Amino acid sequence: MSLLTLQNLGITLGDPLFSDLTMTLNKGDRLGLVAANGRGKTTLMQCMTGETEPTKGDITRARGLRVGHVAQYVPNAELDQTLYDLVLGALPAEQADFESWRVDVVLGDLSVPYDLQQTQLRKLSGGWQRTAMLAAAWITEPDVLLLDEPTNHLDLHRIGLLENWLRALPRDVAVIITSHDRAFLDAVCTRTLFLRAETSRDFALPFTPARDALDETDAADARRFANDLNKATQLRKQAAKLKNIGINSGSDLLITKTKQLTERAAKIEAGAKPAHREKGAGEIKLGNAGTHAKALVTFDNVAVQTPDGRALYNTGEKWITPGDRIVLLGANGTGKTQLVQMVHRALSGGESPVRAAPSVSLGYSDQHLSQLNKPTPRCRQPPDNSTSAINARAGYWRELGSTFRCKIHRCTNYRVGKKHGSRCWFCVCSIQTFTCWMNRQTIWTSKVKKRWKKNWRGTRQHVYWLAMTVASCAMSAIDFGGSIDSG
Repeated sequence: MSLLTLQNLGITLGDPLFSDLTMTLNKGDRLGLVAANGRGKTTLMQCMTGETEPTKGDITRARGLRVGHVAQYVPNAELDQTLYDLVLGALPAEQADFESWRVDVVLGDLSVPYDLQQTQLRKLSGGWQRTAMLAAAWITEPDVLLLDEPTNHLDLHRIGLLENWLRALPRDVAVIITSHDRAFLDAVCTRTLFLRAETSRDFALPFTPARDALDETDAADARRFANDLNKATQLRKQAAKLKNIGINSGSDLLITKTKQLTERAAKIEAGAKPAHREKGAGEIKLGNAGTHAKALVTFDNVAVQTPDGRALYNTGEKWITPGDRIVLLGANGTGKTQLVQMVHRALSGGESPVRAAPSVSLGYSDQHLSQLNKPTPRCRQPPDNSTSAINARAGYWRELGSTFRCKIHRCTNYRVGKKHGSRCWFCVCSIQTFTCWMNRQTIWTSKVKKRWKKNWRGTRQHVYWLAMTVASCAMSAIDFGGSIDSG
């Protein structure tokens, strides 16, 4: 049974995000929505919920359709609520007094500990905030569940729980998921839609086989385009020969034939469509400040605590030295971000039990991208308008895969993936700190970030501090000197 039908749907915001999108969502569909950052995934979901009107086309919803939408962020107005109250508030007022037991059932299904249920959302980690939004959407008993990058900020254990939870949903519930986690899409999706500006592709396959099928389709389109252009070229060559013969012989028939061949070639050229080409992000390179300090950051048995003062762990005696590449692992809520913030305060001259060398310069970005809420990336560049500096800036934009239109927009108007790309700007520093930096990065852009890490120049003067929610492990398993114990 059809729940949602899109007919020739299109969205244009300056440039077309997508156009002529026609698809049907049926009961039980598990659809993965894939596209590069800023190409309309979130906007399409907002069209489905009725928050945004499409530029053209129609959306037909089944009678009485209930849509649950899990956005990427908790609204600021909700952050002072407890996790439990957020979920309870999703129920209609007439049901909240008599069916509050449903909150306990949903939170139990999602394995939310009781002490976290009574904690304010602003005090919770990003992973638990996303779990709260999922619970609030599911308690409304939707027919269609829209999940906008649901694995952001989740550790591996929570991602596994989410996968199992999605598999256990009633079969008649349809789910649409945007994600840049290929393994997650393969695990939970049975259908993949590649959203494109002109011709979107829909395959009844999980992501990996769908991606292979997409590559084959694009290759076939490229061959077809080349064949059409070659055919048009041959026709024009024949027309040129006949034209010369017709002029020399005075044959009106050959002149007419020449005109017909030329028109046929023009028609073929007009109808030929080039294959889709994804814009690459290129290489990203950083310089360094050239500090000569041997110990950039020192941890002298630093006590890490929650914002409300609850003890989490002690670091022991650790040092960060030039050339270190450190990944900080731990489950949601174990204090990764708290430790990174302590390092940031120390490097910024603030009060912190962590000690930092005076000559160290810092590059920093948190998981909420708060550094990019006001200025544009251009405003964050060095105030140098020389020809060489302008060319360098243009080169960095090309490496980030950004268009000129993107350069002149305020960062608050960017899609979050573009923000993650633009935060890499001209970081000439001794230490780079990124919290959950792969969140919201497209599958293609993530590959570029991996190449960046691999090819980072000037390694003896760079320290890469990466706090990613990538594993569930004890904090004692971390060696801040640069290695991670296998246990």
